[in-house]
Amino acid sequence: MTDVNMRDLVYRLYARRVRGRLDHAQVPKHIGLILDGNRRWARASGGTTAQGHRAGAEKIEEFLGWCAETDVEVVTLWMLSTDNFDRPESELVPLLGIIEDSVRALAADGRWRVHHVGALDILPDNTRTTLKEAEAATSDNTGILVNVAVGYGGRQEIADAVRSLLHDAARKGTSFEELAEAVDIDLISEHLYTRGQPDPDLVIRTSGEQRLSGFMLWQSAHSEYYFCEVFWPAFRKVDFLRAMRDYAARHRRYGG
Repeated sequence: MTDVNMRDLVYRLYARRVRGRLDHAQVPKHIGLILDGNRRWARASGGTTAQGHRAGAEKIEEFLGWCAETDVEVVTLWMLSTDNFDRPESELVPLLGIIEDSVRALAADGRWRVHHVGALDILPDNTRTTLKEAEAATSDNTGILVNVAVGYGGRQEIADAVRSLLHDAARKGTSFEELAEAVDIDLISEHLYTRGQPDPDLVIRTSGEQRLSGFMLWQSAHSEYYFCEVFWPAFRKVDFLRAMRDYAARHRRYGG
């Protein structure tokens, strides 16, 4: 047996051991994922930025398969932030194409329900159309609900929720005084991109960065966080299982 085969065998045995210790009663129902490190992975591998983004996109289906094995119900994938639109066009245009390919692949898989979260109006026509078509094509699927966060920013989401709330009030003829009395946490939640969904129980960020960068600011108030040193394209099943094990070992305390 070669060294490579031996390492592969040891890895599989270790992953099986970690999975065997998971308590399925403690599995998060909603996982938020910040897919970070594509560019740094590409540099470390001697590849191009586009190759890094492509490798990151190819990892998504694998990750969703792991989630399905452990009974996760909702996954939110942060694929493109509002801040990413400041990147050079030479990087942004290929990245948008990769995202469109990835969304089409998710829809073609036949298992997932795709839902876009983000500001549609800032996206190019092709990207907007791809997201809408994927949502329509997968609306009757019964598998994991996959929130594709493209053109997403946490502060932008809250601003959009308030704007939507005000538009609704105007249509109904609600006075400012009545609206001021009615506004509460639940009302704002009803106007978020993820309205009707459970808040994320666990937020995973790859690449070693230990910050949220505005990801699901409203919804993650009581989330547990897991920061992984591995760049996203190199994220392995054992890394996922470690995150799940770490989550299961914690005692969640809401509000203190």
